[in-house]
Amino acid sequence: MDDLRILRDGAIATVVLNRPEKRNAITVEMWEAIPRALRRLEGDGAVRVVVVRGAGEEAFASGADISEFERVRSDARTARAYSATVAAAERALASFPRPTIAMIHGFCVGGGLEVALACDLRWASRRARLGITAARLGIVYSLGATRRLASIVGPSHARDLLLSGRLVDADEARAMGLVNWVCEPEALEGETYAYARLLAQQAPISQRGAKAMLQHLIGEGGMTEADLAALEERAYESDDYREGVRAFLERRPPRFGGR
Repeated sequence: MDDLRILRDGAIATVVLNRPEKRNAITVEMWEAIPRALRRLEGDGAVRVVVVRGAGEEAFASGADISEFERVRSDARTARAYSATVAAAERALASFPRPTIAMIHGFCVGGGLEVALACDLRWASRRARLGITAARLGIVYSLGATRRLASIVGPSHARDLLLSGRLVDADEARAMGLVNWVCEPEALEGETYAYARLLAQQAPISQRGAKAMLQHLIGEGGMTEADLAALEERAYESDDYREGVRAFLERRPPRFGGR
């Protein structure tokens, strides 16, 4: 769909929230499209990293498209269905087995910040403004999204953001751990993709394992501790492990195949 675009550059795929005229506000159709897009990318073994961004530089996403709430979120029944759609999109992004990076220009608010928080890492422009405005709308933030927020910034900062509904600038967001790096606006894209290329050179089996371990620690994902222990053991039988050791001993860059 035109409102959610997928771009490819070698091992890096970019998912673009593509409604710049609406500050990339996310429609229900876009929420529905996110899991489908990620399934396609997961099935492409050449994709090593996914970057998520908004079109243009005014906004990553200004939130869910409130103009459609009277249609898709008018009462408890429709709100339940809408919330399930949003949660499915967030789970698809959070459980994607390869590294994901949110590249944040401008406003990253409400549902937009939910998308960014479902990514592994967040790079932000110094002009970025981030926040969760549920308290301004009479909405209760979902359990999954609240857990994810608190796991990233801690309960105290999560309370501040959720109870006040205020927006924070990039430097404050960095200080509370809401974003990982802050760049000048003109440097954001270059630095984000340079880091994405670094991630693309690492061992996919190690990255998958790290993501699974971290998800388990915050109560996400469906793997048990026994599953995780088996995942750790299987890594020692992998081609990536053998290649990593050989490359270290031969003093050359490793060439990981993800197997």
